Amino acid sequence: MTITNRKREAPWLLFILSLPTKRASQRVEVWRKLQRYGAIPLGNSGYLLPNNPVCRERFEWLATATRSYSGEASVVAVQAIDNFSHAQLREKFIAASSAQYQELLREARRQASPPMPKRSPAASTALRRKFLQIVETDFFTSPFRKRAAETLEAFEAQSAAAPAKPSDKPAHSRRYQNQLWVTRHRPGVDRVFSAWLLRRFIDRRGRFTFASRESVPAKAIPFDMFQGGFGHRGEDCTFETLVKEFHIRDRKVRAMAEMVHDADLGDDKFGRKEGFGIDEVLKGWGKQQMSDHEILKRGMAMIEGLYHSLHRMAGNAIS
Repeated sequence: MTITNRKREAPWLLFILSLPTKRASQRVEVWRKLQRYGAIPLGNSGYLLPNNPVCRERFEWLATATRSYSGEASVVAVQAIDNFSHAQLREKFIAASSAQYQELLREARRQASPPMPKRSPAASTALRRKFLQIVETDFFTSPFRKRAAETLEAFEAQSAAAPAKPSDKPAHSRRYQNQLWVTRHRPGVDRVFSAWLLRRFIDRRGRFTFASRESVPAKAIPFDMFQGGFGHRGEDCTFETLVKEFHIRDRKVRAMAEMVHDADLGDDKFGRKEGFGIDEVLKGWGKQQMSDHEILKRGMAMIEGLYHSLHRMAGNAIS
């Protein structure tokens, strides 16, 4: 192989490591991370990834971890591999991604085979999550990506068209127009997302205020207030409760509900991480002594941007 100085542009990164034989569990951990990163093994030479900032950062952190396990690791920029042309290496990555997409397509067909009422409600979410994981390491755009995206879109469209189970007392948005909505002070991720949902889909002229449990205005509608109004129900956070009560079918909102759930409840139910970052930003604004109204205003603007960005995820495939 031809190694180049890191300051020069090179198409590949090679990760070389060795671990003591007694470090079996750490060896498995490193191997699983390499798989998750989409690295291609090159015999005894190491593992290969395209040279880009994300791959470099992943390899560098993995090298740090390997050394902490009393092992040795190096990350080397590689201009060429003697035994393989650039095109052949690309084909190795494409073949690996294609195999994953094909397995996803087989799983989608299995999930779509039962009649609609017998399908698992979590199937669509799980398939979409798997698709996004494959896309993340599909460095050279496998020809199966488009087919997988179209199959998932059709699967999700069928699921969305299925009649939803009505709540015991379904909410009717006409009853909730031009209202004053009240929530707790120092709004966090669930309350800010919920306020955005109320303003965008339920009560476009709604107003928001903040109060303690003992001082809720008489005619205000509480949300995420621990008691009364709209809040956590069963395993759902307030945002999910509102989505279900007002029968909001928007696919992007469904993805956002998963983000809010994981960030607010911390149970990793959907494996979504986006909401955690937004929650940290909200906490940071709180430490800057911003008012509740300013945090809510800025947070809702940020979430509106997130909503519009979702259609661009994974090549226009909404998660």
